[in-house]
Amino acid sequence: MPIHLQTPPNKQSPLVLCPGDPDRATLVATELLEGAECVTRTRALLGFTGRYKGVEVTIQTTGMGGGSTGIVVHELIELGATTLIRAGTAGGLQTDLEAGSLIVADQAVADDGAGLAMSGGVAPPPDPAVIAALTAAGEASNRTVHHGTIVSTDVFYDLEPGRNEAWQARGILAVEMEAAVMFSLAARHGVRAGCVVTISNQLVGAEPGWLSSEEREIAGIETCRVALDALVRLS
Repeated sequence: MPIHLQTPPNKQSPLVLCPGDPDRATLVATELLEGAECVTRTRALLGFTGRYKGVEVTIQTTGMGGGSTGIVVHELIELGATTLIRAGTAGGLQTDLEAGSLIVADQAVADDGAGLAMSGGVAPPPDPAVIAALTAAGEASNRTVHHGTIVSTDVFYDLEPGRNEAWQARGILAVEMEAAVMFSLAARHGVRAGCVVTISNQLVGAEPGWLSSEEREIAGIETCRVALDALVRLS
């Protein structure tokens, strides 16, 4: 049994959705899964297993940042996970990507301690089959799917002037906190991984702003729905 996740191995699905927020994991499990059962709750890293469109899946909280994500992803793989999709929200770095835009990551730049330690500046790419499944699921939901590079950081309240603008100049679409570590560990252990995020706020431009709390809740559910639909396609 892993140290942190206490999921019984027979209740761990090989198909795993990984939101960062335990409240989002709980909400998505309640709203979208059939027969959802809480299978681990240690350190508030809540995990749920149930069925989505008849396919068994696990929704497992990673917590915030690469350090927590590295522990959770490693232990998920120990428990038998073979396909992992991070789903969540991100800060937009390009002015043509409005809040609410959907991004499927083609690459993750590491700008966090855990990600840099595991992979250097650029994480291994996500699995092509997962990218394709996420793209198809996003398009099936009648949303425009944007593809490109995201950056993973462990600094949320950034005091360094110009960092966001430097990422923008490199063509990076959005910043979040977990993808680089997930991609690195997936490549190291030979499992599949991908990432889909919705822009929750703009970090560049004249009028940066946030989705409202209600809009963020809806965005979280709908982003996770896209990820779950992708997992079904991959099953």
